[in-house]
Amino acid sequence: MSDLHLYNTADRKTSKFTPLKPNKVSMYVCGATVQAPPHIGHIRSGVNFDILNRWLKANGYDVTFIRNVTDIDDKILQKAKTENIPWWAVAMKYERAFADAYAALNVTPPTYEPRATGHITQMIELMQLLIEKGVAYAPGNGDVYLEVRKVKNYLGLSNQKLDDLQSADDADVKDKKDPRDFALWKGSKQGEPSWPTPWGAGRPGWHLECSAMAHAYLGEAFDIHGGGLDLIFPHHENEIAQSQSAGYGFAKIWMHNAWVTTSGEKMSKSLGNSLQVAELLKKVRGIELRWYLGSAHYRSMLEFSFEALEESAVAFRRIEAFLNRSAELLKREPEAKFSSEFKSAMDNDLAVPEAIASISESMKQGNNAITANDLKALEKSASEVRGALSILGCDPFDPVFKSGSSGKKELLDGLVSLALEQRSAARDRKDFATSDAIRDELAKLGVVIEDTAQGVRWSIN
Repeated sequence: MSDLHLYNTADRKTSKFTPLKPNKVSMYVCGATVQAPPHIGHIRSGVNFDILNRWLKANGYDVTFIRNVTDIDDKILQKAKTENIPWWAVAMKYERAFADAYAALNVTPPTYEPRATGHITQMIELMQLLIEKGVAYAPGNGDVYLEVRKVKNYLGLSNQKLDDLQSADDADVKDKKDPRDFALWKGSKQGEPSWPTPWGAGRPGWHLECSAMAHAYLGEAFDIHGGGLDLIFPHHENEIAQSQSAGYGFAKIWMHNAWVTTSGEKMSKSLGNSLQVAELLKKVRGIELRWYLGSAHYRSMLEFSFEALEESAVAFRRIEAFLNRSAELLKREPEAKFSSEFKSAMDNDLAVPEAIASISESMKQGNNAITANDLKALEKSASEVRGALSILGCDPFDPVFKSGSSGKKELLDGLVSLALEQRSAARDRKDFATSDAIRDELAKLGVVIEDTAQGVRWSIN
């Protein structure tokens, strides 16, 4: 169906993508642990895998996309104490914050977005199966552990050695057969939420949640499992250990997006350098922030700075201005089509930087077509630009962005038109000093004025 090639963390190779079922793609991506407002490090993953989702669909695949919500976790319980509200209120509060951030950046909602607490039954069933197979054990205190030395090919994803690992810090070592055994289930503690199981009341371990939910929605084997680089170990290694020990084929391809960094360090709350999406949206529009987060290759680190963000926003406005000018000249919005260069770049493991280079080339040809008044050539170029932007989730004609900016655009149109009327009046009375002053002041604000044979044109630089 397509010539898509994807990099697989499991074998460190880029290979042609062939789904398990013809014309269908099953994909699971680790979503948010909802214990704090989302920063751009969190949302980059959402943007990256949304681009993959869009490209798969553009190539005719029927995609079932699962992105979970971890709504019970040690961090959530700690935040509940800090904020002095129930743990479930913390989870609900920040799940809404993530939903708002995804929507602002036009991240397509997944097919299903399951919460961990809604799948306790499936987790208990998985633990029972692992105990029956002799890979998991319950020491009698309410905990349940996976015995890692009984897992075949454990640590194959991260290529580590078991004896080099430190103890898993998810429970008291004294109850484990091996310090590296990790918790499937944590026995209840006073004041914490708990659910009943045959081995005692408690709550799920982080890794168990994803294995159970992936199996519930996608079955024993599925095409793609995604998440951030930091999840390779221990989270994804432990997912594999649980699922394959249960007899499941689990994920065929593992994809991991790189981090957003500041001063060369991973963006995180612990470093005190996190940047919340809601705050950045006060500086740039959602479409501009999305363009910035999606512009680097998903496996490359993205070094954040406010200067880089502004430069990226300015660059995107030029593309946006080209499309608006094209629509004006064509008297309609251009259709979304893909250039061969764009398709080739995206099929090469989602090589977005090369894809953006193809956008620049199409714009260059489009601007030449405008100069030559060649509407047929302009239509081709504008369609290619819009097609590329639709996959990157940055189509300015998308109703998601149009609806949110229509009022501001009308206001801007009115203000610029008023200034241009004053400039025209100054030129009519041969007051060129005032005319030039109006033009220069608009330029300082990023509004570029062009005097053409068809009249005065303006765009945002």
